[in-house]
Amino acid sequence: MGFSCKQEEQTQLQKGPNIIYIMADDLTIQAISAYGGIYKDIAPTPNIDRIAEGGMLFHRMLCTNAICGPSRAAILTGDYSNVNGYYKNESGGKFDSSKWTFPQAFQKASYESALFGKWHLGSRPMGFDTFKYHNSVVQQGAYWDPVYNENGRDVKQRGYATNLTTGFALEWLDKQKNSARPFLMLLQYKAPHRPWRPDQKYEHLWDSIEMPYPKTFNDLYKGREETAGDTEMTMDYLTRGDLKFKTPDTLKGEEKIAWEFYGAGKEEIVQPEKMTYQEGRRWRYQKFIKDYLACVRSIDDNIGKLLDYLESTKRSENTIIILTSDQGFYLGEHGFFDKRFIYEESLTMPFLVKYPGHIKPGSQNGNIISNIDIAPTLMELANIKEDHKMQGRSFAQLLKGENPKSWKNEHYYHYYEFPFWHHVQPHFGIRTQRYTLAHFYYNMDKWELYDLQNDPEQIKNLVGNPAYKDVLVDLKKQLSLLQQKYDPNNDLDDYRRITEKNFGVISDKKENVYSRNYME
Repeated sequence: MGFSCKQEEQTQLQKGPNIIYIMADDLTIQAISAYGGIYKDIAPTPNIDRIAEGGMLFHRMLCTNAICGPSRAAILTGDYSNVNGYYKNESGGKFDSSKWTFPQAFQKASYESALFGKWHLGSRPMGFDTFKYHNSVVQQGAYWDPVYNENGRDVKQRGYATNLTTGFALEWLDKQKNSARPFLMLLQYKAPHRPWRPDQKYEHLWDSIEMPYPKTFNDLYKGREETAGDTEMTMDYLTRGDLKFKTPDTLKGEEKIAWEFYGAGKEEIVQPEKMTYQEGRRWRYQKFIKDYLACVRSIDDNIGKLLDYLESTKRSENTIIILTSDQGFYLGEHGFFDKRFIYEESLTMPFLVKYPGHIKPGSQNGNIISNIDIAPTLMELANIKEDHKMQGRSFAQLLKGENPKSWKNEHYYHYYEFPFWHHVQPHFGIRTQRYTLAHFYYNMDKWELYDLQNDPEQIKNLVGNPAYKDVLVDLKKQLSLLQQKYDPNNDLDDYRRITEKNFGVISDKKENVYSRNYME
C-alpha cells in the first residue's frame, strides 16, 4: 500500500530531530561542575553534567557582545550586532521583530515551536506557535510570583520562576507527545541573573561554610588601571537589594527603590557595621556567590526533571538538548561580578550538546566557535535549507568529531554600551587560540594584549613588551581583517555614535533605570 501525500509529509517530519535549546541568563562555566573549577565539589551540577556525559562539552564557545539582549539577538539571527541592529541593552531600543531568526525558519519548515521563560528583547517573539515569556520590568522578569505573557495575554503566576518555567515546558511537551511533527523548544531561565534570589529551600544552603575565592579576586589592575580598574562592577558596587538587606516597611515607590539601590554609587559601601573594608569586601562576595550558586542549583534540579521526563517517555533518543547562556559571568574573578569585557570569564559561554547516536558521549571540543554559529548549526542539524545568508557558520562537523582544516582560528568581539551599566569602556578585539587583543576606544586609546598560554588569568598587559612586538603587529592585522569581514562600514567615530545613540526606550531617572534592569 502506498503512502498518501499527508503520510509522506509526516514520515519526513518524523525523521527530523527534536531540539530543546536551554539558555540560562548569566550562567557561566565556573558554576558548572562538568567544567571543573573551585566550586565543583561544593556546588556540583549533576544534571547539567548529564548533558556533557551524554554528549559534547565546548570550551571555546565565545560571544560576540557580552551583554544579555545583544547576545540573544546574535544567537537568533546568526549575525553580529551591526547587522541585526541590536547593540546594547541601555538605550538600545527593541530588537527588530521583522528580522529573520532561526525559530521562524523552523516554524516555516513545519516544526512545532515554543518559547518558555526569558525573552528580554523588548519586542514580540516571532516564530513560535506558543510562547509564555517574562513580561514584567520590561521583560527582565521576577524570581517570585512573575508575570508572563502567554500568547499575547499577561498572566501572573504564583511561585518560583525557575520551577514555573520548567513546568510550562513539561506541560507543553506532554500535550504534543503524540504529534507527528518534530519540535523546537526554547527553554530560557531568568536565573541566575541579578538580583540572585534563591528558592526558599536553598536560601541558607551554604551558610555554614566559606566559599573559596578566585585567584584574581584581589587583582590590582596594574597596567589596566583605566579599563579593568575603572569599572562599577567590583564587589564595592553590590547594593542593599543584591545583598538582601531587609527594606523598611515604611518605604514605598521611588523611596523604596532608592533605598534598595544604595551601594551602586561610588563610595556607597554596603556591609554590616563594625566590619573593616576588607572584611566587608569578603562578606559581600560570600553573600553574592552563595545566592548566585543557589539559583544555579534550582536550574540544575529542573534540568534533571526535563531529562527524566524525556527518558521516561522514550523521547530522548531523537532529541537534541543544548545547554548554554547568553554570555559568561564573573564570579569574583578580577574582583568583578557581571560581564561585558572581552576577558575570558565573560567572553566564554557554557555550551553542552547531547544528541544520542550522533555525538560521542563524553566528548569535548576546543575549537573557537562564535555564538553567531549556533543558528546555522541548528538549521543544518534539522536539515532545513533556506537562501537566507548569515555571518555565522555551521559547526555540525565538529559535533561529529571532525575537525575541518578550514575551520576558523579567531573570533571577533565588540561591546558598545557606556556608561550605563557598570561603566565598562566600549571596545573591540580578537581572540585566537593563544592570544586576546582588545582596543578600548570611546574616550581613550588603550590596547591590551594577553598571552593565554603563559597568563591564563589575564593579569599582564603585554602591550609595550618588546618580546611581543611582532605578535602585536600580527594580531592587529588579523583584527583589521575581521573588521573588514564582519563590520566593514564603520570607523571609530561611527562606533562612538552607536554608544551615544538612543535607539528608544530609556528612562531619564536613574532609579527607574535600575528598576527596569535589576529589580523585581
